[in-house]
Amino acid sequence: MDSSFSYFWEAVTGSPILAIGVLLTLGVIFVNGWTDAPNAIATCITTRCMGVRQAIMMSAVFNFLGVFVMTQINSSVAATISNMADFGNNTGEAQIALCAALLSIVVYSVGASYFGIPTSESHSLIAGITGAAIAIHGGIGGINGSEWVKVLYGLVLSLALGFFTGWLVCKFIVLLCQGMERRKANQFFRWAQIAGAAAMSFMHGAQDGQKFIGVLFLAIAFSSGQSSVQGMQIPIWLMLLCSVVMGLGTSVGGEKIIKSVGMDMVKLERYQGFSADLAGALCLLMSSVFGIPVSTTHTKTSAIMGVGAVKRLSAINFGVVKDMMLTWIFTFPGCGLISFVMAKIFMFIF
Repeated sequence: MDSSFSYFWEAVTGSPILAIGVLLTLGVIFVNGWTDAPNAIATCITTRCMGVRQAIMMSAVFNFLGVFVMTQINSSVAATISNMADFGNNTGEAQIALCAALLSIVVYSVGASYFGIPTSESHSLIAGITGAAIAIHGGIGGINGSEWVKVLYGLVLSLALGFFTGWLVCKFIVLLCQGMERRKANQFFRWAQIAGAAAMSFMHGAQDGQKFIGVLFLAIAFSSGQSSVQGMQIPIWLMLLCSVVMGLGTSVGGEKIIKSVGMDMVKLERYQGFSADLAGALCLLMSSVFGIPVSTTHTKTSAIMGVGAVKRLSAINFGVVKDMMLTWIFTFPGCGLISFVMAKIFMFIF
């Protein structure tokens, strides 16, 4: 398959279905930067280390770098998403179903963002692709179990590993800095937390950016008559396009989500905010290296809970945690069902 930008542009201008698929994918990437990336900077803002607009612009830059740099180093997360489902040999039908999956993600994510609920675009994407594949095959025959099991690993990792890493990092920092004068410690952790938020933003781009690069690459393959992208090299122009769009989405901000994650769930001090950022970034780095798609939202919020548990479990607002957990639980069936219904409708219309 020709993966040059000139071929891509020619294909987009000559195929309305591909043009719609590309616009929807870029729309989902933009929404991801808008609704998911604020999790990376929530603690930095709520502990008053940075102002909202400065933190959002910093996050936009590091999201851009995360997508671009990590995809060149290790693109295994993108490969996992691309190979997760088989859309069949009818590539025209596959394009239509993929458009339905992407539209379902936009509808679900924007709705949740309106109510200030942090969503997982990772799980929305996985659910959307799965629902569309089931619609094409009329059953689960198109689901690649060996790739899907990585999603289940990621779900456990993002929750359990995030919590315990947050607890361990915070406990270590408390022991390390217990003799430090409070004013100096606050000044140090102000800058440390800015660095931690930058690292979280970078790893958010590295994880979530790759997922959507995999989807966009799949849409291009379908337009060329290819039913899969296995073994194909992701072009640099595609990495740049996705990283720019994610950076622009991040620059829009997500103040409601920042409040939910950084203020309502646990009241954090600066050293705790740094602990949560460092723990989240470490978990995302490990997952990216091993090609496991995890939820950056789950990872960051569970790390915050782990940090809060260092003092006492009652420091965690379990009412907010319960609302988030219910949203995440309903993402798979909710977004999957929307995608399934839309794919059926789209295939009937087109």
